[in-house]
Amino acid sequence: MESQIGLYKTELIKPRKPWHGLADVEPATAEWVDWFNNQRLHSAMGDIPPHEHESHHHAQHHPQSVAGGDA
Repeated sequence: MESQIGLYKTELIKPRKPWHGLADVEPATAEWVDWFNNQRLHSAMGDIPPHEHESHHHAQHHPQSVAGGDA
């Protein structure tokens, strides 16, 4: 099983080196984290992005109350 830090290093840090300091690494890291959390496709989740999977899960487990129902 791969670790998150291993993925980060393999997918971002190693391919883009040499880095010239934190000013280069910090924005690239923020972009990678955004991609990782919101855009990447994950086979264990049906090849959908994590945020979409979480939305489906939340909708199934926390259905919205019916309008006009008990409040």
